[in-house]
Amino acid sequence: MALSCDINLRRAKTGQDRTVDYTDQEAEEHAKEVGVDPRPKETISEIDERGAFIRQPNAFIKPFGTKEGDNKAEAKRFAIYWAHGCNWSNRPVIARDILGLQDVIADVTTTHSGETNKYGHGFADQEGHKDALTGAYFLSEFYKRGNPDFKGRATTPAFVDIKEKKTVNNDYHRLSNYIEVFFRPFQKPDAPDLYPVRYRKEIDELNDWLFPHVNNGHYRMAFCQSYVAHHEAYEDFFDSLEKLDKRLETNRFLFGDYITDSDIRLYVSIVRWETWYYQNVGPLKKRVTEYKNLWGYIKDLFGVPEFKKYTFFDFRYDKNDHENLMKPYEGRIAPQVPYEKLWTSDGERRKLSKNPDKIYFSHPEGESVEDYYTEISETIWNSPNDKDRDPFNYRPDFDVTVNPIKE
Repeated sequence: MALSCDINLRRAKTGQDRTVDYTDQEAEEHAKEVGVDPRPKETISEIDERGAFIRQPNAFIKPFGTKEGDNKAEAKRFAIYWAHGCNWSNRPVIARDILGLQDVIADVTTTHSGETNKYGHGFADQEGHKDALTGAYFLSEFYKRGNPDFKGRATTPAFVDIKEKKTVNNDYHRLSNYIEVFFRPFQKPDAPDLYPVRYRKEIDELNDWLFPHVNNGHYRMAFCQSYVAHHEAYEDFFDSLEKLDKRLETNRFLFGDYITDSDIRLYVSIVRWETWYYQNVGPLKKRVTEYKNLWGYIKDLFGVPEFKKYTFFDFRYDKNDHENLMKPYEGRIAPQVPYEKLWTSDGERRKLSKNPDKIYFSHPEGESVEDYYTEISETIWNSPNDKDRDPFNYRPDFDVTVNPIKE
């Protein structure tokens, strides 16, 4: 049931739930009015000859920066469009909140569009099924304004210029880094350092490893169309969890005592895997709760307010879908699970830190905003060449089980 970003997962309540009466007919009328196309299907348009799922590259990758032609950071100019059930789009809102940028960068949650969601991300819970900030019916409208020739899937997160009503960046590989670096002048005075200059190379390397093996690992299993591709992704994913569990044996967080951008990326994927996404892949080798260090790590992060705020344990389930003896787990048992209790840390992992109450890097004394500005690296996962983006061809030469920067 989990979609690439399950935009039906959490239906917002606004006094009267308007999501239930957004019909396909209305969606068709809206689509005709604004001239958007149906959303392509991953299981058709992004499957290679081996039956493997090769995720589309991000279309809006012009960076934020200080060079001519770069996107420029500006307060109250942009909004993050995101979905509750989408691990990619939970990242930038968590980073934004940690850095105290809630009044600088707005956010809008998307929902389904119509009963069958033919046109992808919409605003079913808002008055008239329109985004209150821009008047849009569909996320894809921002994509079309940003690039009239865009033909792919309009995905979250989308960083939208709300004045021009167009997407300026949807590169979840680097979007949180742009927020961390180039929105530094707008961050709260005591904002932590999620992306220290001296460790950016190592963080980028780990982030680019996490993408195919963990972040996208579930989707490689859920969308593939052959046993060979499924087996390959399955072994890759669970082997990667073993490596991370080994790394976390002596490190409270991925890079030691302090939370970095990488921890946000791992957390949002594992949360959804453990509570929802596992249903789509067949028999499990192990549950996350069976990895001693990884499970303790997830519970430790769950105790951090900004992480907990974006952890959703409510499940989309229509009781009318399964009026039979074998009702699925998500409707029969999952709503009764005491997640808050089960996910509360016992505090044991605090012992791995020199100063357990200090969970973030601080900016070095004397570091100026200009010192913090560096060009953000490019990633192979945005290559236009499908072969470059095939995880089967990606084998980094560093040992993921070892933290290279532990202080």
